[in-house]
Amino acid sequence: MKEYSIEAENGEKVAVTHEEADSDTWIFVCHGFGGNKERQSEYLELAEESFNVVTLSFRGNGDSDGEFIDQDLSSRIKDLEAVVNYFEPENTILFGTSFGGKVVFHTAEDIDVDAVIGKAPVTYKEIMDKFREVVEAKGRFEYIDGKPIDESFFDDFDSYDFEELENSLYIPVAIFHGAADTTVHPEFSFEAAEKLDTSVMLDKIEGEKHSFSRDGKEYMFGQMVAWLDNNELTPE
Repeated sequence: MKEYSIEAENGEKVAVTHEEADSDTWIFVCHGFGGNKERQSEYLELAEESFNVVTLSFRGNGDSDGEFIDQDLSSRIKDLEAVVNYFEPENTILFGTSFGGKVVFHTAEDIDVDAVIGKAPVTYKEIMDKFREVVEAKGRFEYIDGKPIDESFFDDFDSYDFEELENSLYIPVAIFHGAADTTVHPEFSFEAAEKLDTSVMLDKIEGEKHSFSRDGKEYMFGQMVAWLDNNELTPE
């Protein structure tokens, strides 16, 4: 396992972990709203299936540079693009959890990607309305202590419409969502799967909440590898 500090923009660096495998197929794993790469460390196990696995902490999180309040969806997309471009993979799979799902979907608009996988992904704007209401009332909001957002976050967020992806995203998409998720309701993933004009696999996992149990994650890993194999994206 190797650790990197990769420049994104303005001289700021993104902390990255790479679990190496002997293949040309790479999975880039993006954490949720205020997480970090350490909380995604179990995904490094996918290297055992011969995937190169990269986890990163978006700026303002973990050991990456920057302040959280200065980050938005655009900065997260730039972070991911910088990391993918650094490694120059032959085959690229983007995986995102929760808000990281929003990041990977919109990153796939701008760079050459072979597949996108979302775990309880943020898709449509109204998912963030509960955050928006507090910001509108108080000027800022801390969903996670010490990690505030303000109006500038939503000014940027509103420039990204998932609806625009519905007819323009042509790569295979997989979505895993816990049926008992009350943070990002699974109905949004059902809607996205129905409206995306591409090959979509949707797996509603009974009993799982927004954070999957260990059994839920192991099930998801198995389904991911099988789905990637069906799409001829497993390493040879």
